[in-house]
Amino acid sequence: MENGSTKAIEVKGFPSHGGRYFQYNVLGDLFQVYAKYTPPIHPVGRGAYGIVCCAKNSETKEEVAIKKIGNAFDNRIDAKRTLREIKLLCHMDHENIIKIKDIIQPPEMEKFNDVYIVYELLRGLKYIHSANVLHRDLKPSNLLLNANCDLKICDFGLARTTSETDFMTEYVVTRWYRAPELLLNCSEYTAAIDIWSVGCILMEILKREPLFPGKDYVQQLGLITELLGSPEDSDLGFLRSDNARKYVQQLPHISKQPFSQKFPDESPIAIDLAEKMLVFDPSKRITVE
Repeated sequence: MENGSTKAIEVKGFPSHGGRYFQYNVLGDLFQVYAKYTPPIHPVGRGAYGIVCCAKNSETKEEVAIKKIGNAFDNRIDAKRTLREIKLLCHMDHENIIKIKDIIQPPEMEKFNDVYIVYELLRGLKYIHSANVLHRDLKPSNLLLNANCDLKICDFGLARTTSETDFMTEYVVTRWYRAPELLLNCSEYTAAIDIWSVGCILMEILKREPLFPGKDYVQQLGLITELLGSPEDSDLGFLRSDNARKYVQQLPHISKQPFSQKFPDESPIAIDLAEKMLVFDPSKRITVE
């Protein structure tokens, strides 16, 4: 570690990302730390693998050293070295050995866990659908997560195989995650109902609130058409009931607007995936394949 008179330097930062982070220019390098590490911070040294600064944790009142490891994931060797250091220090507890208090993720990595949760959900659903099984009750409370973001799909009480020939029950899936074909009492439905539920869950993860929190069937369908726009007649082929088709057709007309315009602050890739899942016509929804 190269040391000098850097301790005397105070670097004042400014809030970013809605106040959740503070940004600093430290020795020509961008430092982004959680807002609890209040300014100013003091650079204390620079080595081959990063810059170290001294800061204060406003929550615990502790003085801490913050080490920024630059380009930690540019190659496998550096990534493994970084991971090894973190894992070793997390298992050590001695007064003469430095202790890891926090691991600060870059702001752009904040959504990584969200993406990984949906990835695991889709992996599990692909396996379920490959066995010709419909879960029929996908919702956040039926997804179990641990601290490592390992996901398990649970509660198969309403699941059934697609090969069963009896009429499918209409009372499946909690209302907020229920596909239009179920809201319209369609008794012949497919694995697309699970895809719709995943789309609702994905958007709830991104927005941190339910996408369609309808109080009853009528409001639920209204919230869906508000977001998706009014379905065309060609999108209603799955409805066998004339009454259901007429009900949809008499709803107030709402022009379709791309999700990218409705959710401009969210990840374009995530929004594109959600838009392909949340399609009124189940035959046009994306599949887990």
